[in-house]
Amino acid sequence: MADEIEMSGAAPEGEGRGRGPRGGRGGAGGRAGERRGGGDRDRGRGRREGNPLEAAGEELIEKLVHINRVSKTVKGGKRFGFAALVVVGDGKGRVGFGHGKAREVPEAIQKATAAAKKAMIRVPLRDGRTMHHDGFGHFGAGKVYVRSATQGTGIIAGGPMRAVFEALGVADVVTKSVGTNNPYNMIRATFAALGEQTSPKSVAQRRGKKVVDLLARRGDVSARLAEADAEAVA
Repeated sequence: MADEIEMSGAAPEGEGRGRGPRGGRGGAGGRAGERRGGGDRDRGRGRREGNPLEAAGEELIEKLVHINRVSKTVKGGKRFGFAALVVVGDGKGRVGFGHGKAREVPEAIQKATAAAKKAMIRVPLRDGRTMHHDGFGHFGAGKVYVRSATQGTGIIAGGPMRAVFEALGVADVVTKSVGTNNPYNMIRATFAALGEQTSPKSVAQRRGKKVVDLLARRGDVSARLAEADAEAVA
């Protein structure tokens, strides 16, 4: 757009030094310069207001969970469309999901991916591999149970839930889905369970206590290990 303005607003060499319509010198050339300056500012603003994840060069993990083909009966036949469900994460504790609809599959996936990037949430992880505590999520007819696991357990989850934890960066977790197998309800129930996760550091700050005091109360952790874990969390 700015290039078109430059071509249309620039005056020939002889006219640039002449008087403008109101007697000022270089009226057309001055206005063209103002337009060019505004176009450059707009282009710079567009680059600055882009996606922060893309600007930082961060690579995201994209998981296509489900594609649904829908049809609409219209005069003269049927009109087909596609709906895509995508999960996006950075593998370091941030994850999001999105839903997109379009007439073609690639466009639907692109819309769903863009929506997932905008709706990413941060989930605190224990040692960067599992949950801090057990959780329960419920949405519609879907119920999801999430439990922390020891190192080496792996991701014990199926279907859409596995895609969420792989994108999140969780290496050890045990889950169970009860009720519906609808991928949309399972994804939303899983995110409801992840939204309830809290770290010992945040709980200690809220209660006005030390992290070591909270970790020492767990039955599977001794006092010495609790101090080491508290230093790692802090």
